[in-house]
Amino acid sequence: MPFKPTIFLYHILKILIRRHRYKRIKILIRKLVSIVNVGYSQSELLQKEVFLVDSIYKSKEPMSHLKAVYFLRPTSENIQHLRQQLASPRFGEYHLFFSNILKDTQIHNLADADGQEVVQQIQEFYADFVAIDPYHFTLNMPSNHIYMLPAVVDPSNSQHFCDRVVDGIASIFLALKRRLSYEFCAFCSQNLIHTHKLMYQQESGLFDFRRMEVSPLLLVIDRRDDPVTPLLNQWTYQAMVHELIGIQDNKVDLRNIGKLPKDQQEVVLSSEQDAFFKANMYENFGDIGMNIKRLVDEFQQISKSNQSIQTIEDMAKFVDKYPEYRKMHGNVSKHVTLVTEMSKIVEERKLMLVSETEQELACNGGQVAAFEAVTNLLNNESVSDIDRLRLVMLYALRYEKESPVQLMQLFNKLASRSAKYKPGLVQFVLKQAGVVENVYTQHQPLLFQTMESISKGWLRDVDYPYVGNHFQQGRPQEVVIFIVGGTTYEESRSVALQNASNSGIRFILSGSVVLNSKRFLKDLEEAQRIARSSTAVI
Repeated sequence: MPFKPTIFLYHILKILIRRHRYKRIKILIRKLVSIVNVGYSQSELLQKEVFLVDSIYKSKEPMSHLKAVYFLRPTSENIQHLRQQLASPRFGEYHLFFSNILKDTQIHNLADADGQEVVQQIQEFYADFVAIDPYHFTLNMPSNHIYMLPAVVDPSNSQHFCDRVVDGIASIFLALKRRLSYEFCAFCSQNLIHTHKLMYQQESGLFDFRRMEVSPLLLVIDRRDDPVTPLLNQWTYQAMVHELIGIQDNKVDLRNIGKLPKDQQEVVLSSEQDAFFKANMYENFGDIGMNIKRLVDEFQQISKSNQSIQTIEDMAKFVDKYPEYRKMHGNVSKHVTLVTEMSKIVEERKLMLVSETEQELACNGGQVAAFEAVTNLLNNESVSDIDRLRLVMLYALRYEKESPVQLMQLFNKLASRSAKYKPGLVQFVLKQAGVVENVYTQHQPLLFQTMESISKGWLRDVDYPYVGNHFQQGRPQEVVIFIVGGTTYEESRSVALQNASNSGIRFILSGSVVLNSKRFLKDLEEAQRIARSSTAVI
């Protein structure tokens, strides 16, 4: 059974807003903004008689006539804020739901603070992640650059990063009701492994689900094993929108692209709510244009039929269909706007030309031709600074050992042509990720080959050391892949296609964030800044 981005919030609301029990609930207090936003729109919450969605850090006005539902991560910070509110309650009743495992000490602390006995229930509801697509989730971790730094550089944030990763992995296995018994790990952080084992030992009873013949496999991967995938331009619909415009929690912010109606300034791209997007999210950009034209033609036909309203019966039929008509109108406008904007960006930045060279760098040989192509693009006034930087990074990752002299020439050229170029950033990515060798055939991310190796039983423990309590032979039926440092929509597409191939294994992709090239470069810059200010050797 795949993840459904709305399923967890649906069950929470089903529990909370049954009319015979919570007829007068009017407010949902939350800290997990992303999970709520992906699961439900504001209008859908209103239909459930949830009239106000607020944050525990902003809410102050007393509303003792209302019952409140809190949906929180069980962090020390959230528990402390909740204790302060319970000491002087704003609401008549508190119904507390936590997205992950709640410690006994935290329950005792809440009980001590509840002097007026306003807390009616406390439940754990395992949804400590954002389900973007049926087989893709993210933790939306803000300090994603931490994975690039040794723990000695920033011990506190390093441990916090590991704790958050472990919490997210635990939550997904609890949500799936799967026993986590062994895993392989290419991200060999001792902090991560130690934290994971400690949590599993302490909470082993929670994972005591029905045993399967072969336990699910957890594969933890380091983003630095494949730095090329997040650097490449994307040409399938979902991945391209994220690369050129940006997607956050299945929403696209269009306020900066021109004058648009208010209802189109932020649009939703969700395979659960948009049939056209679901059918086209993995299609190539050229095919999307033709498919959108068909969508427009279909809408025009419906519009013409609605213009021929001549009788009361015709009017009644139109009114019945009006919500669907409005929804279709919104969908057509949304996709036309997105494709129009992306076409403009592609032309302005000469991305067809840039991408052709990227493909040569990622897939084919020929260092001399590659050097010439990159040099020409660095001299092209239409090529943006970020595209110049990505091209030099891709060249460096491919040809560092073959052409150090030419690489230095590209460094100098990049510094002279790009005012925003950060000195040493290309060298930093080489230290972090090393030289890439023959893993990008036909633009397939390294993850694709990893999934094939799992399906064929060829996963090498030299590359992915086993770190579990006991090893089980046999091909797993379920594999959860967690990429420390972030996933990409190209990798999400690979997972969806692999699952559709009926290989007998279900893959679920997860990671600390969802990357595009801008976010990946931002993480690199932040890690480089901290590394330079530290005395630690990177």
